[in-house]
Parts: sequence; structure tokens; C-alpha cells
Amino acid sequence: MSRPSIAEISALTADLAALRQNRTSAEYAALMDRKADLLERIARHTPGDTGAVEVARLSREHADSLKSTD
Repeated sequence: MSRPSIAEISALTADLAALRQNRTSAEYAALMDRKADLLERIARHTPGDTGAVEVARLSREHADSLKSTD
């Protein structure tokens, strides 16, 4: 897994803001999956940061729960 870039984080933040305006459940689920992936990659590149690991885990659980409702 590649190290996350500032550009990826910025793009995700912009997409989150845009999605707040008009979103479908499929778009929201896809964006939450993307967010979880990014947080997992951040956690992998910050060894020893238990907070980052926990945030990534919770984000993945949320993203996976959205997939099961489709």
C-alpha cells in the first residue's frame, strides 16, 4: 500500500464537502470506503500510533456496514 499524499487527503476533504450538499447513498458509501482506505494507509505509515489505528478500524467498520445495506 502506498503512502498517502497530501493531495489525496485534500481531494477527499473537498469531495466530502461537496457530497454534503447533494448525495446518494451509493456515493456516500463509496466515499466512506475511500476514506477508510486512506485512514488505513495513514495508520500503516505511522507505526506505534494506536489512535490512528483505532480511527482507521472504526472508519473501515462504518464503510463496510454501508456496503451491506446496498
